[in-house]
Amino acid sequence: MADNLINGKEIAGKVTEKVKERVEHLKSKGITPGLAVVLVGSDPASQTYVNSKTRTCERLGMYSVMIELEENISEEELLTHVNKLNDDDQIHGILVQLPLPKQINEDRVIAAISPLKDVDGFHPVNVGKMLIGQPTFLSCTPFGVMKLLEYSDIALEGKHAVVIGRSNIVGKPMGQLLLQKNATVTYCHSKTKDLHNFTKQADILVVATGQPKMINASHLKEGAVVIDVGIHRNEDNKLCGDVDFASAKEIASKITPVPGGVGPMTIAMLMENTCLAAENTLDK
Repeated sequence: MADNLINGKEIAGKVTEKVKERVEHLKSKGITPGLAVVLVGSDPASQTYVNSKTRTCERLGMYSVMIELEENISEEELLTHVNKLNDDDQIHGILVQLPLPKQINEDRVIAAISPLKDVDGFHPVNVGKMLIGQPTFLSCTPFGVMKLLEYSDIALEGKHAVVIGRSNIVGKPMGQLLLQKNATVTYCHSKTKDLHNFTKQADILVVATGQPKMINASHLKEGAVVIDVGIHRNEDNKLCGDVDFASAKEIASKITPVPGGVGPMTIAMLMENTCLAAENTLDK
């Protein structure tokens, strides 16, 4: 990889090697970390992502189970499955793959997961703890971005970090985690006027717009660190991100590619959260 690329695959490997050591320690005490992934429907992208999570669990010596449910399942039926997993001592982490079908209230399902098993970091209790800086499960993608910055020796204190996107899954927690490391944080979103005015000030730019190649070199300050959270298929059916990588890499001091940047880190942090959930049972 070029000198200014942040290799997410390589860093994810370092993270999961440490997780593997922790898993082995837990096993020596009679505990095998267990992750349950609930998949509703047959969306190909979700299926691929879930399969990758399951394979990573197996590689790290963790227990995993995948529960596949029909697209037309009722909300009550889904909640019944979640409650069973809450009560299953073999399961330390529960992940319900989003998005869910329209007949199901995602907020209600997330709230039904025990905060002690919410390894996605979406439960309101864990979001609240994250907000005030208490130890908790962090949302996996923003957690992964923080690890990328840490392993890449990118200083955050006093830097201006601009986050484009305000979703509960990425944008909002991303800004808060950067703030906790003493960055000055600006949030931008679909209603922001004169986006260039903000992005050109960014020492660190995290892009989670959901729009392919929305950000290009014209948006960047020379030497900015660019973190691309997006993933899409372009007109040639090749993967691309929210950033026009070809132009941005000429301006950025550090940049994540797509694929091979943030994506592998999301799964790595899910494994770390699941391991942590299992470790927490030792304190009971």
